[in-house]
Amino acid sequence: MAMWIQAQQLQGEALHQMQALYGQHFPIEVRHYLAQWIESQLWDSVELDNPAEEAKAKRLLDNLVAELQRKAQLQGGEDGFLLKIKLGHYASQLKSTYDRCPLELVRCIKHILHSEQRLVQEATNVSVGGAMDTLSQRHQQINQAFEELRLATQETENELRKLQHSQEYFIIQYQENLRIQAQLSSLSSLPPAERTQRETTLQSKRATVEAWLTREASTLQKYRLDLSEQHQKTLGLLRKQQTLILDEELIQWKRRQQLAGNGGPHEGGLDVLQSWCEKLADLIWQNRQQIRRCEHLTQQLPLPGPMEELLSKLNSDITDIISALVTSTFIIEKQPPQVLKTQTKFAATVRLLVGGKLNVHMNPPQVKAIIVSEQQAKALLKNESTHSESSGEILNNNCVMEYHQATGTLSAHFRNMSLKRIKRSDRRGAESVTEEKFTVLFESQFSVGGNELVFHVKTLSLPVVVIVHGSQDNNATATVLWDNAFAEPGRVPFIVPDKVLWPQLCEALDMKYKAEMHSGRGLSEDNLVFLAQKAFTSSSNNPEDYHNMTISWAQFNRESLPGRNFTFWQWFDGVVELMKKHLKPHWNDGAILGFVNKQQAQDMLMSKPNGTFLLRFSDSEIGGITIAWVAENPNKPGERLVWNLLPYTTKDFSIRSLADRISDLNHLLFLYPDRPKDEVFEMLTLFYGNAGVITGNVSGRFTTPNPEPSGGTPTFMDQTASPSVSHPNNFGVYPPMSDAMLDADGDFDLEDTMDVARHVEELLRRPMANQWSSQQS
Repeated sequence: MAMWIQAQQLQGEALHQMQALYGQHFPIEVRHYLAQWIESQLWDSVELDNPAEEAKAKRLLDNLVAELQRKAQLQGGEDGFLLKIKLGHYASQLKSTYDRCPLELVRCIKHILHSEQRLVQEATNVSVGGAMDTLSQRHQQINQAFEELRLATQETENELRKLQHSQEYFIIQYQENLRIQAQLSSLSSLPPAERTQRETTLQSKRATVEAWLTREASTLQKYRLDLSEQHQKTLGLLRKQQTLILDEELIQWKRRQQLAGNGGPHEGGLDVLQSWCEKLADLIWQNRQQIRRCEHLTQQLPLPGPMEELLSKLNSDITDIISALVTSTFIIEKQPPQVLKTQTKFAATVRLLVGGKLNVHMNPPQVKAIIVSEQQAKALLKNESTHSESSGEILNNNCVMEYHQATGTLSAHFRNMSLKRIKRSDRRGAESVTEEKFTVLFESQFSVGGNELVFHVKTLSLPVVVIVHGSQDNNATATVLWDNAFAEPGRVPFIVPDKVLWPQLCEALDMKYKAEMHSGRGLSEDNLVFLAQKAFTSSSNNPEDYHNMTISWAQFNRESLPGRNFTFWQWFDGVVELMKKHLKPHWNDGAILGFVNKQQAQDMLMSKPNGTFLLRFSDSEIGGITIAWVAENPNKPGERLVWNLLPYTTKDFSIRSLADRISDLNHLLFLYPDRPKDEVFEMLTLFYGNAGVITGNVSGRFTTPNPEPSGGTPTFMDQTASPSVSHPNNFGVYPPMSDAMLDADGDFDLEDTMDVARHVEELLRRPMANQWSSQQS
């Protein structure tokens, strides 16, 4: 309700714009009397392009109607009688209007709420400190320019009317002159005396009229030239305003849309852009009609001078302006997925921002979607190819544009497209199929002004990478991320730099990470230093050392990391997937340090009490996380070692959560630096209530390794109890593990040894189940 209270405070043009949002499609009285209810509903949670969401929209409609009926019943007394009838009528009206298309009701209300929010924000364009923010300043400049254009257009309209009035009077006087000449010609039949008298009078009158016509012709010519100059100035202002909106604001919106593909803030402001483009279209069309009327007046009364050439130039210029506006405002509102898998349904939405204003919907155009290669896209933009040749076959690729009266938008919603097949080009050098870029081309044709102008419009989607199997998704995502992050506006498709500064890549990785974690906790400076060390095989801990370093695409996702069989991106993406699917809450509450190498973990833990542990990402395995903890060396009393478990992966966490696994290991006491693990992981599960007893019993049922470290080198062990808390009298279930059983990183190789962790899980689950059953019985 807070938004509606603010909306009612609007004044002037903003108030008119707010009132214009309402009508028979959604009465303003409904907004007023159900303000609190309307603003409390989750309208944005409904995906308008997803038919499966219709049931959710139907529930919202039914609830809205029920709420209106309830409100109507509450009205009593003489004053409330009419309101009761009116609200009941609105309930029936909304039910009948949207019952078969409930998603349209959601679209309508979302548009109203977003528009109100925009108007309120624009009206409150002063920041807390009293200074106007940059966005508000820019919007104010655009709105001021529109006001200047409106006044200029009104002025030329007034001048045009004056010219028309003056020309009509000139024509009347011209006809009078012709009538006088005709009278003079007819005097020959009169007697000489009478002819002379009449002739003198008529010639005097003709001389007066001709003198006036001569003066007025000069005046008319001046009016026309002045009006032509005014139109030239207005066209200059229109061009400037259009350049600002299309080449700056719209390009920035498209850039935000592209960065949203990497997890950036969701692109907003399209309704604002549409309102600006519609104002442009309206003003351009008014000026075009004025120029056409000037041409008609000139043809009606030809006068010596350069008017024909001037008007022809003006007509050509304004046609170019409106052509640029229409072709540039055919945009992709909802991009197709940038990693596009064959034989998989996908959706997209295109929108013509000026469609409603130019009445294009009176003869709804059809839009066609085809997929084209990078080379074909280049040829299209260079106008080297007028025929749009396809590089594949998209099913359900034709759609008619629909006009939504409530929002004033003209758009085509492709809901069930599917890429049936793809034709790949010859790849260059080391380029893989997941580095090959395509784009979805949307094209349409329509006319405006009674077929006066015919437009063939095209727009290209963001680059897409076509895959045929889910195993290609990782590398395809790398191509998309690099392109989205580093593409320059107006580039030749789809050129991106081969090398970028490391801080630039850090920004892209942080954006991606924060988006996947759905929180403000992104990558810290220490995290980024860790990643730099991995990417550049460096040991420097100084962030400044990496600020001027560049990283190439090959280093990012073509060349494997030293001693590994995976690339930098594949490792990072594995971490993101693991965290997103299983460990997001633990990252967001700070329980996982993650980006810490083994040496750093040792240095951090050796200064802490025994049982202190931390969670770090595995260096040796994609999408793995390991637990490192400090404990006594069982072979050398008084000596402490840092132990590391073999990494857990998404497969492990699909079986048992991280919190449960940590609860099973009773030698883990404090999460680094000193947080009791129970408080951190909130192990309030059925099993955790008995974890101390069960884990204590089970931990003694398998042996710990008997390492012989030299020189204080940290030793790494499998998922086992710490030596300091295991029970020696129970050792001997498994033989001691020799150094030969360790992998290259010092972790136990599960392929050559028994998977102790799985065995322990089996031991844990059975006693737990039995224990719980016995307790229940």
